[in-house]
Amino acid sequence: MDLLVALEHRFERTPDGKVWTLTMFPHSFWIRYLEVFEHVRVVARVREVSLVSTGWKRADGDGVSFVAIPYYVGPVQYLLRIRQVQQAIANALTLNDAVILRVSSQIANHFLPILRRNHYPYGVEVVADPYDVFAPSSVRHPLRRFFRWLFPRQLRRLCTEACAAAYVTEGALQHRYPAGIKTFSTYFSDVDLPHSAFVCLPRILTPTKDFVSLIYVGTMDQLYKAPDVLIEAVARCIQEGLNLKLVLIGDGKHRAELEAKAAVLGVTEHINFLGWLPAGNAVCTQLDRADLFVLPSHQEGLPRAMVEAMARGLPCIGSTVGGIPELLVCEDLVPPGDVVALFSKIREVVTDPERMTRMSVRNLQKAKKYTDERLREQRIEFYCYIRETTQVWLNEQKQEYWQALDQLENRPY
Repeated sequence: MDLLVALEHRFERTPDGKVWTLTMFPHSFWIRYLEVFEHVRVVARVREVSLVSTGWKRADGDGVSFVAIPYYVGPVQYLLRIRQVQQAIANALTLNDAVILRVSSQIANHFLPILRRNHYPYGVEVVADPYDVFAPSSVRHPLRRFFRWLFPRQLRRLCTEACAAAYVTEGALQHRYPAGIKTFSTYFSDVDLPHSAFVCLPRILTPTKDFVSLIYVGTMDQLYKAPDVLIEAVARCIQEGLNLKLVLIGDGKHRAELEAKAAVLGVTEHINFLGWLPAGNAVCTQLDRADLFVLPSHQEGLPRAMVEAMARGLPCIGSTVGGIPELLVCEDLVPPGDVVALFSKIREVVTDPERMTRMSVRNLQKAKKYTDERLREQRIEFYCYIRETTQVWLNEQKQEYWQALDQLENRPY
């Protein structure tokens, strides 16, 4: 049985037909589904390009192909292409496909009426919270309040009507978007950490260092992960006399604005905007050079970047959203969007080397819960349930077809 997966990520396709991704969902990600399904077809936005830059990775390949949705960015472009988007989605589903919708996702929302019409079973992988995505300061859009009302309602409906639901959190997303009464429900992270992702020993902050290095990894296309809040908090720390260096890994339309903010606050010399780095060794190298990982997000599912930092033995500070409280203890958390609280927390941590060592020990141990060996069994159970449920439904459809045909042949004329 083939698997159809719909998600919101954007990909690029070169003239040779190859599909590429810069940050997430390379071909290695899709291999996990091929343990249960014969082929994976990914339904996502794909932009046609002449070439891709160094660092991009192949997303398609053996057992993995793409169903291209017309490319759009933002609500305006989406509305201009909505008919083409709807048509592409309607054509994507074929009989005998199992279906998994990675949500929240507007593309996934388009699938629901098609699936509901025929009671077609589907699974959901809940990886993000739209209520937090559209929180104040997270997104700047005149329809933010409407989106914050609409998209959570759509996600709750998708979870309620799914035959199976997998969440990346142990409880946070489940509380806001519960599965249906008859829905098979489980949880496992997207994070797939090989043994090479882990350091052997916790960190010990070197007393002789004349500065403390902070690191952030995340998109700048939106302000979901609050790099602006982090820059303001670091500026306050520097004003208080702390010698900090901040490395920001990531890129997007808000980068110039963030660089301007650093200049206005007078901390340009303390902040290094590295842009996007290829996942893997390039990011690990920067993590190993840092002393503290900070992710003060407005919204999260379970942040992969934080788990990867924990696997490198980094002390971490995060916000109290999504699955972050499932990774960090309360004393390492701050409210989202609170510059003063984040400034105070950074100051507390970097001035206490023994605390940073304890954080490193705790984080390295916690990250070991996210090795592939521990997560694989739960993933396979989820995939198998969807495959078996879909097969039962298909068998019922075939039986109904033959019964209807038999009745038609036996009708008196």
